[in-house]
Amino acid sequence: MPEGPEIRLAADRIAKVLVGQPIVAADLLLPRLRRFESRLSGSSVTAVDTRGKAMLTRFDNGLTLYSHNQLYGRWYTTRRPTLPKTGRQLRVALHTPTHSALLYSASDIEVLTERGLAGHAFLKRVGPDILDPVLTAHQIVERLSSPTFRNRALGHLYLDQTFLAGIGNYLRSEILWAARVNPAAKPAQLDPASLRKVASQTLTISRRSYRTRGVTAPPKAARERKAKGMSYQQYRFQVFGRDGQDCYECGMKIEQRALASRNIFVCQQCQSC
Repeated sequence: MPEGPEIRLAADRIAKVLVGQPIVAADLLLPRLRRFESRLSGSSVTAVDTRGKAMLTRFDNGLTLYSHNQLYGRWYTTRRPTLPKTGRQLRVALHTPTHSALLYSASDIEVLTERGLAGHAFLKRVGPDILDPVLTAHQIVERLSSPTFRNRALGHLYLDQTFLAGIGNYLRSEILWAARVNPAAKPAQLDPASLRKVASQTLTISRRSYRTRGVTAPPKAARERKAKGMSYQQYRFQVFGRDGQDCYECGMKIEQRALASRNIFVCQQCQSC
């Protein structure tokens, strides 16, 4: 499933063709949404935001198009009147005079008023977005130390969207390795310096992945590996997907484990605490 950086990159792509442009036609193919077509047609998009793995397309008439379920859904942008070649089912089409933004296959789609947006069940309970520029390491430490989260294993906590929104499986493995903490450790068991390192690496790794379109390895290391002929999938990660391969830091074999019903990748030596 795409994680926060991938959803934000998709939002950037949608924003590039929609923001500030008039919507000359809106096609909402789910029957329960068709009543909003006339209200979206003639409006303009003011912003395309994300909250973790949800995308929010905001219009100047106060309505917001909410889409989630990004495992199946996919946005495309095209120059009108071209349509992408895909076997997916079209759910939403927003047309400007020159371009179209098309959402295929997603089922978790809503058109929300400002009141509906404020009371939305998912958005009310989801944690801060990891790519929110105002989110700080200090705030993450506070969340890690709170009664709600401090006694939960980090490997579980880092897939819980109520803790932080946008972290998924590859970010979980990469963040915890970079912070040198065991996924089984609980925040309550870590000293203040370790908590600060977890928090800072959460921001560093997530924001790096967004800037580099999915590369979590440090830029210098990624460049060196790429120069050696490694493929994108080989050079982009430090531990994720590298079961049985040597840890880049200590040389011990990376282990694949099951945690929270998902695979996590760990270096037993680097992540001993």
